[in-house]
Amino acid sequence: MKYKFLHFKLRKIIHYSLILCVLLIQIIIAGFFYNEFINRKKLQFIESQLQESRALEKLTNNSRKDFIEAQSYLQKYMISQDNKDLKLYFQSLGKLKYNFDKINENENIAPRLENSVAMHQKDTLKVTRFKTLIDSVYQVSLKPPVTIENQKIEPEKYKNNFEDLNIQTHTFSDTIKKKGLMGRLKDAIAGKVDVQKESTVITLTNNKVADLSKVKSEMNNTIKSMDRHYSTEIKKIQLHTAQNQKNMMLFYGNFNKLLIYSNGLINVYENAVKGFKSDLEKELEKQNSINNKIRNYLVLGLMILMFMVSILIMYFTRVAFIYEWKLNAANKEIKNNLNFKNRILGMLSHELRSPLKIINIFIDKINRTTHDETTKEYLKSIKFTNSTLLIQSNQILEYTKNQHADQKLVKTVFNLKDEISSIVTAIKPYIETRNNKFIVSDRIPENTVVYSDNIKINQLLMNILGNANKFTENGQIDLTMETARIDENTISLTTVISDTGVGISESDVGKIFEPYYQGMISDEIDNLGAGLGLNLCKEIVELFNGEISVSSKLYKGTKIIFRINLNISNNGNAN
Repeated sequence: MKYKFLHFKLRKIIHYSLILCVLLIQIIIAGFFYNEFINRKKLQFIESQLQESRALEKLTNNSRKDFIEAQSYLQKYMISQDNKDLKLYFQSLGKLKYNFDKINENENIAPRLENSVAMHQKDTLKVTRFKTLIDSVYQVSLKPPVTIENQKIEPEKYKNNFEDLNIQTHTFSDTIKKKGLMGRLKDAIAGKVDVQKESTVITLTNNKVADLSKVKSEMNNTIKSMDRHYSTEIKKIQLHTAQNQKNMMLFYGNFNKLLIYSNGLINVYENAVKGFKSDLEKELEKQNSINNKIRNYLVLGLMILMFMVSILIMYFTRVAFIYEWKLNAANKEIKNNLNFKNRILGMLSHELRSPLKIINIFIDKINRTTHDETTKEYLKSIKFTNSTLLIQSNQILEYTKNQHADQKLVKTVFNLKDEISSIVTAIKPYIETRNNKFIVSDRIPENTVVYSDNIKINQLLMNILGNANKFTENGQIDLTMETARIDENTISLTTVISDTGVGISESDVGKIFEPYYQGMISDEIDNLGAGLGLNLCKEIVELFNGEISVSSKLYKGTKIIFRINLNISNNGNAN
């Protein structure tokens, strides 16, 4: 073979390969949809949690701002002791508590966040304890410590002998030369500064003659008395101050503990939210990477399969072209063979016409010279059969001239009863050759003249009776005919042909009118034919707008009933 790789047997492999590729393409498309829609839900879930983590991060940032504000308000309160600052301090802590509650709500929704918080959270750091601390500190703030006021220091009264002293003070200032604008700018650029200085001079004048030793002694006593008095007062002040500091340390220590605790909670939630957000970003990146890989692999597989499908289609197309060329060549050869067959049929039918006409001429001569009625009947049957053959040869010749022409009735005017009698007379000797009884029941009225195709009626009866005789031996064949008027111009001929032959199986009855169908036939039957007889009979019956049916049982005989419609001819005129 010229195209060995294009062997026709490989078409099954091509077909199955195409089907497999199409199935794989459908699987890849299904995988693509799964990756795009099912895995997309995972991405959307991760993205929603990532948005929640960003919202939580904003809450922690707000918590840090509220914590700094609380620190600021506490410092202001410690300096000013203004209750407004204390109120703002607790408001900031309330906002901080609200942020913690919001984080806890998200923590209950997202188990991963809860695990992250539990990982960073210590046993001592809990929001419930933070709430308790706020309440306790608020109750403490309602009872601030009482401040112990220092007593006024009264100077000690004592006698002195300094009434005769006259004290005078004089203050002297340096003079600085006043400079203009440019001079002051120059000094400012050079960094030179002139400062005005003041000096104070104290002058003591005694109005009496002083005893220096006595003055010195009195001054020493006075200084010692002052030292003792002010030392005692200073100790009292120090004691009061220490007590106030202790009370304030206890009071503000609660505030400090609250801030420290809140700072620890903020650190816990900041670290937990950052870890939660970092894990989600990594998971989102990982899922996107997986989806992209799956998408790339699916697209690559789809491209490979489409390439394979293209190759297979090209291969199959090439095979189709090759076999189309072979089919055209075979059709051309068949056409040539048909032309040859038609030529042979035309030649045979043309050559048969002359001998058949000569036979009819000799039959007529013998019929005129003989006086034996039996011989005349035989000659009549022979001439009828010979004339039928002559008509058939003419039809074959016409068919070879125009084989595409549809079958149609060639109508003539004839006596139906006489035509049927001629057919029966012609076929009776053939039926008797197999020792079969031939019983005819002719219920056709006398002088029934019709306008129809007698040759087709001849073919119809000859085929059915010939089949009955072929499958019946030493039996009986019955022929029953009757007519019924349909309307003023039409009658129907109903014919029943039954035999006692081998019959037909139930499975073959429905297929008996198919071309070339012979069914399950006994090996004892010779000359089966081509299986075209009943198919041809059905076509003829349909030309008469009639119907045909078969009923049979195996080894019990067969019954064929057909009905054809015939036009009535009045006085030799067609209706």
